[in-house]
Amino acid sequence: MTIRRRNLLRGGGAAMAALAAAPKSAAHSDCHVTASSTATYVLVHGTWHGGWVWQDVADRLRARGHRVYTPTCTGCGERLHLTNPDVGLETHITDITQVIEFEDLDEVILVGHSFSGITITGVADRMRERIKRIVFFDALVPREGRMSGVPKDPETGAFPAWWQQRQKHFIDGYQMNLWQDYPMEMLVPDNYPDIASKLNRLITPHPAKQWTDELVLEHGGWEGLSPTYIHCVGQSYRKSSDLMLGPARGPDWNFIELTIPRDGMLTHPDLVSDTLQSLTHTSDTDQA
Repeated sequence: MTIRRRNLLRGGGAAMAALAAAPKSAAHSDCHVTASSTATYVLVHGTWHGGWVWQDVADRLRARGHRVYTPTCTGCGERLHLTNPDVGLETHITDITQVIEFEDLDEVILVGHSFSGITITGVADRMRERIKRIVFFDALVPREGRMSGVPKDPETGAFPAWWQQRQKHFIDGYQMNLWQDYPMEMLVPDNYPDIASKLNRLITPHPAKQWTDELVLEHGGWEGLSPTYIHCVGQSYRKSSDLMLGPARGPDWNFIELTIPRDGMLTHPDLVSDTLQSLTHTSDTDQA
């Protein structure tokens, strides 16, 4: 298990890189935080998951004094019973903005996994004054020309053939079934049988409109919010490609590579929590 990090921040960059590259024992020795260094995290799950996927990471961050919220979006996880054909991207954006609003959160480190990269970008666009940093955890980065999970043909407006084929297997015509299209290796390798068992038990269908709805931005989305990308390069089955990363390798981004699978928050919660905590040591004013 290794970390490779390209840190593009001035000032405290060397200290941050050292923390991210340190052995686990050394990283944990730095985990005693003071009240002045505590942070507020909102961790958003990806497709087919729920807030439960972040619990191991959340427990570790809370033990260090941080405030951590792991909301489940409508139609997912324990909120599956609320699903309906109208649940889409705007629903999920509202789910998260309501948590930030009603919990009265500020200086939020907003983290999104997988296709919730679209969701958190919408949240950041609507609540810029509440967001300190936006973090894409092996997630889709929306940008011009890719503002939805399933981009339409620019000339015909039609969905791609692969999506039209997949729609034939949707539950009740609008819920995506992970196991219809992907093996367990999409999430974790086969040497994690206990985690695989948990995933088999807790994975739920996902409202397709969260993928197909077009994200509309009015205030720049992730731009200017110290964007960070955590790339799970240990993924062996369909590692996230540059089509997901988009601009994340650019000079205005903090780019981190972790040798963990796509659901690395389950397989490597210590490493993931250490990495997220390291982001609290970086000043926004040091962003290149």
